[in-house]
Amino acid sequence: MHFMPPSVSGLELWQWQVTAKQQAIAAQVSPTEVDWLLQEVAGLDRLSLRLESFKNKPELPLKISLADLTQLWRQRLEARLPVQYIVGRTTWRRFSLVVSPAVLIPRPETEELIDLAIARVHAHPALGRGAWVDLGTGSGAIALALADAFPQATLHGVDVSGQALAIAQHNAQLLGLGDRIQFHQGKWFEPIAAQQLSGMVSNPPYIPRNLIPQLQPEVAQHEPHLALDGGEDGLDCIRHLVKVAPNYLQSGGVWLIEMMAGQAESVRALLENQGSYRAIEIHTDLNGTERFASAFRV
Repeated sequence: MHFMPPSVSGLELWQWQVTAKQQAIAAQVSPTEVDWLLQEVAGLDRLSLRLESFKNKPELPLKISLADLTQLWRQRLEARLPVQYIVGRTTWRRFSLVVSPAVLIPRPETEELIDLAIARVHAHPALGRGAWVDLGTGSGAIALALADAFPQATLHGVDVSGQALAIAQHNAQLLGLGDRIQFHQGKWFEPIAAQQLSGMVSNPPYIPRNLIPQLQPEVAQHEPHLALDGGEDGLDCIRHLVKVAPNYLQSGGVWLIEMMAGQAESVRALLENQGSYRAIEIHTDLNGTERFASAFRV
C-alpha cells in the first residue's frame, strides 16, 4: 500500500492564503509569513505566490494536510509560536538551517558578524588558516558560515546545551560541513582550553534579565532564555568573554561579538580596561544601530 501525500487544488490553497493573510494583519503578524509557510509546505516559489499563478493548478501536493496547516497557523497567531519553529527551519545567509525551540532563531543582522570576520581575514590572511571558535553556537549558524568563508581554518562550535549541539551537528551534516567543524558541549572556552585561537566570534546572551518578559511574545515565550539572559545589566557573558579570551587568543587574534543597542560604550570600556586588546572598534548594523564590537589580541 502506497501512502499518498496530501494534496489540494490550487484554488483551495489560494483561498486559504487569502484568509490567512487577513488573519495575520488582524493579529499584527507580517502577512509575508503566510507565503513563507506555503513555500515550505507546498513547495511553491516566491514568484508563483506573488503572481498567484498556482491557483489555476488542479492539484498541488502538500507536506501536511490543509487541516494540519490551519492548526499550525492557529498556533502562530494564538500562541505566538514563531513561523520558523512551525516549519522547523529558517533561511540565514545562503543556508537553510534546521531550528527548534532549543535554539535561538538566527537573525539577519547576525550575518554581518560574518562579514566583519571576513574583512579581518582579508586584512590579515594568516588568520584564515588558524583555529576559530563560535561560542554559544546554537543552531550552528555562525560556525557554518565561518567554515564556509575560511576553507583552510579549523572550526569549533561550543554550546552548553546538548539539544542545541544536536541541531548544530545536524545542520553541519546537511550542509556538507560536518567534517569541518568540531562541536563541544560546555561553558565558553572550557571545552577547547588547549587551543590557541586565531579568532573568537560570539552572539552571546545580552538581554538584561528584567527586559525579557517585555520582548515580543514570539521571543519571550518561545525562544530559549538560556540564549537571551545576559544577567542584571545584560553584560554578564560579554564581561566574561572580555576577561578570559586573552588566555586563548593568540597575539593578533580576533575578538568579535554581537551586543544590544545601548551597550557599545560599556563594551568598549571593558575591552580598554582589560588591557590585552588593541584596535577596539564598534560597528553598526544596516539599521545604523551599534550592534558589534571587534578587537585584536595584543
